[in-house]
Amino acid sequence: MTDESASDEALLARAAQGDGAAFGQLFRAHADAVYSYCFHHLGTWSTAEDATSIVFLEAWRCRAKAVAVSGSLRPWLFGVATNVMRNQQRSARRYDAALYRLPPPRAEPDHADRVANQLDDERQMRQLINELMKLSRGIREAFILVTLEELSYAETAVALGIRIGTVRSRVARARAHLKRIDTSTEDSSSFIEVAESSIHRSEGMVTRDA
Repeated sequence: MTDESASDEALLARAAQGDGAAFGQLFRAHADAVYSYCFHHLGTWSTAEDATSIVFLEAWRCRAKAVAVSGSLRPWLFGVATNVMRNQQRSARRYDAALYRLPPPRAEPDHADRVANQLDDERQMRQLINELMKLSRGIREAFILVTLEELSYAETAVALGIRIGTVRSRVARARAHLKRIDTSTEDSSSFIEVAESSIHRSEGMVTRDA
């Protein structure tokens, strides 16, 4: 077990007893990962940040039920995030509005490059999401967790509350779908590479207020 895993379990035990400082450390350790996961579902950084806030409020409320998988709290947090986004997406109109809404331009000129990168991330992420929206919700969730968030099949099964074999089947179906995309526009590799590159830009964007 790694030091990080051991720390997760120790912090979780303290947080379950109401230790806010311990939960704050868990937030700082996993907020960026949850933020990226929400972005991969929602397509804009602003809505992903809102969703991340809700995820950790819900995680604090349910902290006594939290479980560490192989010593890590991340799969459980992804499960909480999945449920939060399912609730947010029950209304098709609200989902479409969130999917296509872009954040306002930043006023600070020093951040112009970062804003441009964020907008480019969002544009390309929406292309990926539009393709994944042709699949069932369960297939989308499994694909994002395994391919973009790099969870194992076992961790994804815990996060979604399904069997490992079901995870494998859903991921395979998503990959088969993306491979059928017309290579004259965007192929599956380019979609995935764009999504993975966005993870690195998210680092530090949520935890600044922790």
